[in-house]
Amino acid sequence: MTKEILIISSMFLFAALIVAWQLICTAQHATYVTLADGRRQERSLPFLIRLVLPFASMVPGFITQHRSLEESRARIGRKLVAGGYEGLIEAHEVIALRVLMPLGVGVLLCALLGFSFPHMAGGIGTMLAKRQFAIFFLILVGLGFYPDVWLKNSVKTRHRSIERALPFVLDLLTLSVESGLDFMTGINRIIQHREVDPLGEELIRVFREIQVGRSRKEALINFSERIDHTDIRSVSNALVQADELGTGIGHALRIQSDQIRIKRFQRAEKLGNEAPVKMLFPLVAFIFPSVFLILLGPVMLQMAQRGGF
Repeated sequence: MTKEILIISSMFLFAALIVAWQLICTAQHATYVTLADGRRQERSLPFLIRLVLPFASMVPGFITQHRSLEESRARIGRKLVAGGYEGLIEAHEVIALRVLMPLGVGVLLCALLGFSFPHMAGGIGTMLAKRQFAIFFLILVGLGFYPDVWLKNSVKTRHRSIERALPFVLDLLTLSVESGLDFMTGINRIIQHREVDPLGEELIRVFREIQVGRSRKEALINFSERIDHTDIRSVSNALVQADELGTGIGHALRIQSDQIRIKRFQRAEKLGNEAPVKMLFPLVAFIFPSVFLILLGPVMLQMAQRGGF
């Protein structure tokens, strides 16, 4: 009996070590995207998604690639491109993660909590079982929405970076064009002398698309569709219109730069006006009780020591 327990314990220990090693390898694994000029840029997926993503192929195709999900796949695909994850993860894999993450973690939690379906059905009447089941259900629901929340935050972060860089890039491009350089040379100089950020990656792609034979109009339209941001769309439309009407690109760029800088100041003012409202809850929940304890704590302690309570 002792030998059997020792063998089973050793097997469980070995399995735990394999799982721990796999988790460590997954955490340290770096993923890259290839830019339009051939350079590789590190683009890390969240740990939980990297952990589950290899099992995405196990989800049947009729679930992830059904005709009714075409619109959802197209929307997810646009978000993956806007977030900078094109070629790193596919839309149907994101849909598979919606299924796999709750399912896999649900099985794991069942094993860890010692749940079985008959036990859950028999003890559901007790308060403890109800609480455990509610927590269990909320965790699974949250995991089902996790891929979409991650994708939305990734797009928002990338857009914020582009918003910060766009006015300065437009100023540089305006100076280049007004000093006598053409549009392509101006973009090339910006690419060469700036650190590769999300806006730089997209400008590299615009430059390469025009190099391989696409018209400037097509490249700019693709540029705005990939990023899917109002400021970029406004700049692209202005440049396309300047091309079609034959007006100077430098003048259009200067107007767009001024407008975007005004929008940036307006966004900053809006965030500044929202700050007092956002600070209200932490102020009431944490700062006021702390001040109360600092001021009245010694008095209450002395009263307690003297038997005042």
